[in-house]
Amino acid sequence: MIKKAIVLLLAVVLLLAGCAAAGEEAGEGKIEPQSVTVMLDWVPNTNHTGLYVALDKGWYADEGLQVEIVEPAQGGATAPLVASGQAHFGVGYQEDVTQARANEVPVVSVAAVIQHNTSGFASPKEKGITRPLNMEGKRYGGWGAPTEDAMLKAVIEGDGGDFSKVEMINTGVADFFAAVERDIDFAWIYYGWTGVESELRGMELDFLEVRQLEPALDYYTPVLTTGEKLIKEDPELVHKFLRAVSRGYEFAIDNPEEAARILLKYTPETDAELLLASQKYLSPRYQDDAPRWGEQKAQVWERYARWMYEKELLPEMIATDKAFTNEFLPK
Repeated sequence: MIKKAIVLLLAVVLLLAGCAAAGEEAGEGKIEPQSVTVMLDWVPNTNHTGLYVALDKGWYADEGLQVEIVEPAQGGATAPLVASGQAHFGVGYQEDVTQARANEVPVVSVAAVIQHNTSGFASPKEKGITRPLNMEGKRYGGWGAPTEDAMLKAVIEGDGGDFSKVEMINTGVADFFAAVERDIDFAWIYYGWTGVESELRGMELDFLEVRQLEPALDYYTPVLTTGEKLIKEDPELVHKFLRAVSRGYEFAIDNPEEAARILLKYTPETDAELLLASQKYLSPRYQDDAPRWGEQKAQVWERYARWMYEKELLPEMIATDKAFTNEFLPK
């Protein structure tokens, strides 16, 4: 009996040793998650909610991805970094992608974060700027981009005004509210953040939405971008990333309050009331009238690129079908 017990004990030990060895081999063969870097265009805000929701919910991990979301270097441009592979994906704007393509920078927009342009020219009610013509004799505060001049010139002259009568002041990234109290009369803002903040402050604004002033200005801003090189070398990574991100934005569309709480967890320095109000404003606008979140239309890309070219903002007209794709969005 003792001999049989010893034999049985040895068999159990060998079996356990075999299982442990098999477990070690399986561990050695385990596929590590693929590291991915996403570069924002600015500090985290409600344009980026879906990116953070996907991170918080583990949806990148479900796709085998380990995603790091980083802010851009001050004054840095995301498009060339994404095109060169220094970041796998980025948050950009249709105007930046268009300019990059015209200068042979191979960046591609793979999803529209917001379906319609929510930006416009804002001024305190007492300034009396209720139409572009009223901008004559006023002070505009901006960051000195050629696009600003072209846009203002187009809308003012389209209303019968004289663009040369506008005083252009470079305010950089100065706070809108401080600037209109001290230095300027109006500025170009995104309503989903600054406009919403003005409501919370009780400040009445006149807001001239650019897409209502000129149809070509209803372009995609912001967009998610990647490089042609990544699309060619690892298209499956692009599919995986966009599956996770699409889930993030779809969640934010349906659950603005919870999505806002998730974003706040990653940006605790942000004003919670503003973040929630901004999220409620943007959530229905992410997809808006598109058949699915992220979808981009060729007409929008062609119309805005043509406008930029006619305003001499591009050295040459681009092939717009190379600038964007819907290929990687979930069906």
